[in-house]
Amino acid sequence: MNSVFIHPTANVSESSLIGEGTKVWVNVQIRENAEIGNSCIISKDVYIDHGVKIGNHCKIQNSVSIYNGVTIEDDVFVGPNVAFTNDKVPRAFNTEWKITPTLVEKGSSIGANSTVVCGVVIGSYSMIAAGSVVTKNVPKHALMMGNPSKVVGYVCECGHRLDYQNKCTVCGKITNINGSGEVI
Repeated sequence: MNSVFIHPTANVSESSLIGEGTKVWVNVQIRENAEIGNSCIISKDVYIDHGVKIGNHCKIQNSVSIYNGVTIEDDVFVGPNVAFTNDKVPRAFNTEWKITPTLVEKGSSIGANSTVVCGVVIGSYSMIAAGSVVTKNVPKHALMMGNPSKVVGYVCECGHRLDYQNKCTVCGKITNINGSGEVI
């Protein structure tokens, strides 16, 4: 039994794959050969280009644009109006442009109205603040903000800030981060 919900106004290609328990809401467009995992929420007015891969348990909020070349792993939150790009040097007249891939790793969150410039890896359990412009790789557990975004701290898997001893200020879990900001 397939428990996928697709709103009648959604435009979903027959060649796309949508996992069990996923909900596709009003005016969503999912192009051919896109893959969406189990138990995802694809909110109003989302565009998912051909060949995009989205993992399990993801929440893609209203008016997000996800273009070919983007891979989103499990448990990712993408806030409203986030825009992903896939062309490093866009020109309307360039007929030979190449897709530059982007990877959003497990458990990360991207805040509302952020832009993700192609060719980056957004590290697992990182958090991008609303309105940020991501132009370079994001370390695991990093809290990034600004234009261009910069590391301003680190967060636990639960999403709350780590203190100076890498201890979560809410759940108390220790996340081992070395002096270079790498999780060890």
